[in-house]
Amino acid sequence: MTRPVFRFAPSPNGQLHLGHAYSALLNHQMAREADGRFLLRMEDIDVTRCTPELERGVLHDLAWLGLNWEQPVRRQSEHFDDYRAALEQLVEAELVYPAFMSRGEVRASIACYEADGASWPRDPDGAPVYPGDDRYLTPEEREARIAEGAAFAWRLDMRAAIAHVGKPLFWDETGQGPKGETGSVAADPEAWGDVVIARKEIPASYHLSVVVDDALQGVSHVVRGRDLYYATAVHRLLQELLGLPVPQYHHHDLILDDDGRKLSKSRGDTSLDALRASGATPEDIRRMIGFSVS
Repeated sequence: MTRPVFRFAPSPNGQLHLGHAYSALLNHQMAREADGRFLLRMEDIDVTRCTPELERGVLHDLAWLGLNWEQPVRRQSEHFDDYRAALEQLVEAELVYPAFMSRGEVRASIACYEADGASWPRDPDGAPVYPGDDRYLTPEEREARIAEGAAFAWRLDMRAAIAHVGKPLFWDETGQGPKGETGSVAADPEAWGDVVIARKEIPASYHLSVVVDDALQGVSHVVRGRDLYYATAVHRLLQELLGLPVPQYHHHDLILDDDGRKLSKSRGDTSLDALRASGATPEDIRRMIGFSVS
């Protein structure tokens, strides 16, 4: 029998905080308890914000916490060809389309719709669902826009993708969703609308790269924060469309700040580096996030 495979996959676009420490330690602990493998993956597909210096900081923080992982570390920036191949499958199946609407055009389209008091649908994260007007452009119109150098993103034609699969989708949840969901969970990818799958310059979004990486690395157990629970529906759909294996999922509690908000790199929440500089030890970090000190 093959050993279970767990992974921790941070983006080196900022410093790790207590929430990252919790997820990394939980993955490491679950892998050890299952006599499994623990992988580290750098989700550095955003090559403008992710830097070698920040990656070195991530590696230092994780080693300081006492974690060890298999080598080599997979870096998404080194595997664009893998994502291009997956994107090409979707293009050939006519399940994605080039979307040209700018943010301003999207806002204007939604404002026009809501002017009469109607409510535009939002995705599970609260963002407006993409209008999808350019879904109906002819192939000639699309080719002309691309030839003109128009900016675009590849979006999944959600209705076509769901029809292509032709059956309900589920995943096995050993953690809990926001409403206590666990066990066999029904996926609802339609709630996300036509999500971005890739961009003109980068051949993958988070949704596409994560399912391709998990499949290529043989990840059997995806353990991550509950903020990604609803995104699993999109991942299940992509796995089905691309013929990829389905891992078991475990969505865990989030570490919140004093105001009950999720910790965030962008808000400058207390980083592991700052805590270490103030005299905190790895044992202190474990206590702060509810891990027993072994």
